[in-house]
This record gives sequence, C-alpha cells and structure tokens, in this order.
Amino acid sequence: MKFEPTALPGVIHVMAEPRRDDRGFFARLHCPEEIAKAGIDFTSVQINLSRNTAAYTLRGMHFQDPPYAEAKLVRVVRGAIHDVVVDIRPGSPTYLKHAGFRLDAEGADALFIPEGFAHGFLTLEPETDVLYQMGRAYVPGQAKGYRWDDPALGIAWPQPPAIIGDADRAWPLISGA
Repeated sequence: MKFEPTALPGVIHVMAEPRRDDRGFFARLHCPEEIAKAGIDFTSVQINLSRNTAAYTLRGMHFQDPPYAEAKLVRVVRGAIHDVVVDIRPGSPTYLKHAGFRLDAEGADALFIPEGFAHGFLTLEPETDVLYQMGRAYVPGQAKGYRWDDPALGIAWPQPPAIIGDADRAWPLISGA
C-alpha cells in the first residue's frame, strides 16, 4: 500500500498495489501496521456497504459533529464513483475547500477521510458498491449534512445527479446552517 497526501490536510489517498496475473489481481486493502506507519491514527470498528443500483446516484454531503465525528476509509468494491471531501473544520486553512477523487473497483484504491470533513459521492456506473470502514460506530440521530449543490462549495460534479434521496435534498446550505 502507498499513502499519498492530498490538498486537504489529513485526507490521504491510499493506493493499493495489485499483483496482477492471468487470474486477475491480489491486493492488500487494509493493514493496521502500515496505516499507523504512515502516520494515520485510525482503527476500523465498523464496516458499512452502500449499494447503488443506478449510475449518477448522489449520496452526500454527510458528516457528524464531535463527539460523534467519524473518520472513515472509503473504497469502491464494484463500479466507480466521483468522491468529494469538504473541510468543515472552522479555523482550518482549507475551511470549506473541497477535493474530488475517482475511485473504482479496478484500481482498488481508497480514501482516508478524517473527522471534520463532509463526504459525498456520485456513482459513475450502475451497480456500484462503496465499502466504508468506520473509525467510530454510527450513533443514530447524529447524522448531518450540507447540500451537494451548495454555491458556497462550488463542487463541479462530473454529471448532474439522476437520483438523490429525500434527506440529501433537504440538507441545509452552509450559509443557513
């Protein structure tokens, strides 16, 4: 595994190093020792799967405030997504800045998202599955979010969403939060 910092401090692109042959490939996807050696303070305590049947399904922009904030390692195990992370830490030099990443099953890469960031994605293919390794167990009633199309964020999604859940449509704008 290789670890590449991104423009958002703390957000790390975790690159798999697949060993390919005629059968396909084999890759290590999670190694606590390597993660710690890379300076990432993360222990996976829960694993979630987001199954998305249609292309251009949007989920986001989700987060939880402290003390329920969640760090996560996000990976696509089938299909492809445009993944977006927004720094929502007041006082951060990258506050309200975002970065987008393509994650797909073929590459097997992941994105480490620390606490203090909103997260969302747009599926790029039908039948896309996204695996989340969570650093904290989900606490019902603590989910929060911002609108995916908030002008204050200016996120350039690769395609307009075709499917958005009611909760994701109803998140407030940052200016109204």
